[in-house]
Amino acid sequence: MKKINMVDLNGQYRKIRWQVNREIKKVINTSSFVNGPIVKEFQNNLQEYLGVKHVIPCANGTDALQIALMALNLERGDEVITTNFSFASTIEVILLLGLKPVVIDIDPRTFNINPDLIKHKISNKTKAIIPVHLFGQSCRMEEILEIANKNNLQVIEDNAQALGSKYKFSNSQKQMSGTIGDIATTSFYPTKNLGCYGDGGAILTNSDNLAYKMRGIVNHGMYERYYHDEIGVNSRLDSIQAAILNVKLKYIDKYNNRRQEAALLYNSAFQNIQQIEVPFIESDSDSHVYHQYTLKIKNGKRDKLVDHLSKKNIPFGIFYPLGFHEQKAYKQDFSSDIDFPVTNKVKNQVISLPMHTELTKKQIKFISNTIISFFE
Repeated sequence: MKKINMVDLNGQYRKIRWQVNREIKKVINTSSFVNGPIVKEFQNNLQEYLGVKHVIPCANGTDALQIALMALNLERGDEVITTNFSFASTIEVILLLGLKPVVIDIDPRTFNINPDLIKHKISNKTKAIIPVHLFGQSCRMEEILEIANKNNLQVIEDNAQALGSKYKFSNSQKQMSGTIGDIATTSFYPTKNLGCYGDGGAILTNSDNLAYKMRGIVNHGMYERYYHDEIGVNSRLDSIQAAILNVKLKYIDKYNNRRQEAALLYNSAFQNIQQIEVPFIESDSDSHVYHQYTLKIKNGKRDKLVDHLSKKNIPFGIFYPLGFHEQKAYKQDFSSDIDFPVTNKVKNQVISLPMHTELTKKQIKFISNTIISFFE
């Protein structure tokens, strides 16, 4: 059995390398390295795939979040509601722009922001909500949109981990995550479900006005060269990364299907282990694309399982060891941790197993049997 990796980017590359190498050479031969025609082509292809009106490519997912907030004309001290359990960029950009993060505890089943708690945190300073579609599954967007509409709030979906997932509304209609709110952002970091071979990101919107503004912000606030109408940033997706993404976009559904198949095998293996809680699916099977396959380990045995896996050379991840309210950089913004009972519990239970497009049934069986043997 070949070595088990948390993510196998090399194995994935080998299957498409002739296409990737060909497209990279095209970019090099044209010498159009920044905002070249391939960036526009990828932009158009992603728009078509998602069914969204505007895609604005940028340098990375963190920039995408910052640019989205900049486009809303918020003032210092305005409040932005978001989750307490996510990667740092979500709260980081709020603080960098002089805004106030208001973080909400999570749903214990999905790890996503709990919409039932949002309405209690809205004040006259609240301007936006950033739901994060964590680990590959969309938040409860219908409820979030209802709250936002009632309170005249903007919604920015952080879709960095869920590209390709579909959200199902109560009327059974489905919509791609990242196309539901006023703006959405995504990351093309190499380990993402759609990842490049460096940094990359994009902002998504169906609003012509917001799209126009964000296209200026990503390019130093310019709509006409050397005429700066906005305070902007330098955040552009380079042509080589766009070329790689344009190839991999053709395979995104196949890649996500492979992840879903791997998740089903894991689920089947663990179904009779009472100390293990497998990922909860909020809706249909296509609503979760498993950027991470994250278990909850009960009875306080997570850390002992970590030791067990380490001895067997099985990689794993702890996403995330702390809530924002405990992080040194941010905790001064929170008075106490009593508002985050679910985060405080879940952080000591979660463990993510290897999940990628190249996992074999043999590897999954070995990983599963190793974990099952720990509980026997």
